[in-house]
Amino acid sequence: MARRLLGLPLIVLVGMMAGLGSGLQIVINTWPVTNSTRAAWNTLLNNGSAVDAVVSGCSQCEADQCRGAVGANGSPDEEGETTLDAMIMDGFSMDVGAVGCLRRVKSAIAVARAVMDHTQHTLMVGDLATKFALEMGFSETNLTGNRSLDKWKDWKSDNCQPNFRERVIPNPRQHCGPYRPQEMDASDDTTNFWNNLPADSNPGLDIDNHDTIGMIAIDQSGNVSAGTSTNGLTFKIPGRVGDSPIVGAGSYAMNDAGAAAATGNGDIMMRFLPSYNAVSQMLSGTDPTTALQRAMAPIIRYYPTFRGAMIAVNMRGKYGAVCHGYTNWTFCVADDTAPEVQLHYIDCKNSMKKVNSANTHNYQTNVYLIIFLLSTSII
Repeated sequence: MARRLLGLPLIVLVGMMAGLGSGLQIVINTWPVTNSTRAAWNTLLNNGSAVDAVVSGCSQCEADQCRGAVGANGSPDEEGETTLDAMIMDGFSMDVGAVGCLRRVKSAIAVARAVMDHTQHTLMVGDLATKFALEMGFSETNLTGNRSLDKWKDWKSDNCQPNFRERVIPNPRQHCGPYRPQEMDASDDTTNFWNNLPADSNPGLDIDNHDTIGMIAIDQSGNVSAGTSTNGLTFKIPGRVGDSPIVGAGSYAMNDAGAAAATGNGDIMMRFLPSYNAVSQMLSGTDPTTALQRAMAPIIRYYPTFRGAMIAVNMRGKYGAVCHGYTNWTFCVADDTAPEVQLHYIDCKNSMKKVNSANTHNYQTNVYLIIFLLSTSII
């Protein structure tokens, strides 16, 4: 039976280390989107599977258009269009379904599940993913709304700044396109510009420009699932697919170990498959927080200014989180240890500590737990 939600908030501040899960049913997700956490948790309380819970939670975020970064009406690309990426993974069967650059269909996580349930494929992309969705009974609709359109118009009027072009003509830091490769005109003054440009792994990125929802659930049968949903980077180059629908990058789940999910600069994070690496660490007996630290370490070594965060939970319900590049970061948990969704805050700025172990970094994750008993969601 679902718990009754109280009308007045009770706030409890507790200093703790990440990882006090019950070992029974649990939901954990990136970012302070408690409405999504609650939707997934209620699915588990009503005897839904872990896959059901993750799809329910991510679908809620899509419907709520969480922070403008999930679902329709957010993150327009260079042409003003919103496209969606999503993935769902079943840790019992190791089946996966994913969609990338999905156009004109709102329910990205549900389409990803249809890929998993009704095909032998893992990932479908673009217009043909849309065609598949329509065959499966989904509706076609315009994903562009007033908010995303206004954002795109402002961007165009500001000479398309910021953008993700490099080594092209005209200079993308000053002009909109169309562009051509710099090598076509070696005498152009952009040659020295690009050669002398400081390395930056976060061009045009801030905390609101890559906040994918990544979610993990363990059900009463002891099965784990992980999934993601996002509308990707704002002003991305059309056709771009991020880390969210890439198995082992955006998320990964395995009943023998647990699951992990990531958020942040996906173009960088997908190069390291951090979610897979974290789960592999847990498979060998490493605790979730340490597993995440080891998975994040090589990314930081190559891209020290990148921004990202990760969550993980093992099959005993112990969970952890790490973050880098933000001042602080928040994730949500629902389990049997508290009567409502728990918000965990991590101080990223002071969370890194070097350890002399396999060339990894260890993050002393100081987590503060705030338990809110609310009748309304925090989005």
